Amino acid sequence: MKRKRYEMEKKKTELQTAIEELSLVTITKPVDNTETTHIPLRPLLSFCNLIIQVLDRIGPTMAVLRQDIDQNIQRLEKLYETDHCGYSNLVEILNKERNEGTHKMVTSCSRALLWLTRTMDFSVALLRLLSKEMSSKMEELVEECYMATLKPHHGWIASAAFKVCLKIVPDNKTFMDAIGARDQSYETLREEIDTLSSLLTPILKEISIVLEQYGLNRLKSM
Repeated sequence: MKRKRYEMEKKKTELQTAIEELSLVTITKPVDNTETTHIPLRPLLSFCNLIIQVLDRIGPTMAVLRQDIDQNIQRLEKLYETDHCGYSNLVEILNKERNEGTHKMVTSCSRALLWLTRTMDFSVALLRLLSKEMSSKMEELVEECYMATLKPHHGWIASAAFKVCLKIVPDNKTFMDAIGARDQSYETLREEIDTLSSLLTPILKEISIVLEQYGLNRLKSM
């Protein structure tokens, strides 16, 4: 029985795992000025780790993006390990660093959270577009999502790096194979993408609202 259950869990794709974890996320909004919004950190870090797993399956073409995501995850996890209870709420991390005057520094956890949120925005936008236009070229879909989500926050160096990465974006089949289960139909995959999008979009919206309250939403890379 245990072995069967293990084998079933082992067969789950990154999308299916993300849907399970995000469906349990509960955001608590304050009822007055004495409380803060509660947005759980761990499920979001788990989702970002799933993005890395997908990038690993795609191959070395996404190495730059993978490294950036991984560094931001590690920065947040390092702080989280110092106080699981205190930093289970990502808003407390923003509070801590704003009080210290470090929240806008390049190496801050606040900036790590900002860029992970933007990465998730890009990821969910790409999945949503892919769900609607699975026959379109992957390069075109990636560029459209980049222009809408990441480009406004990138300086010339980051933009130039993206143009290089765009030339080596995997084709549709490679990407679909990376996010879907073996022999999974496109229709089933589309349903999972839509489910994930419906779960993640409102969470990202709440995070964006909080980031704006802390004056982080307009920060750019080089």
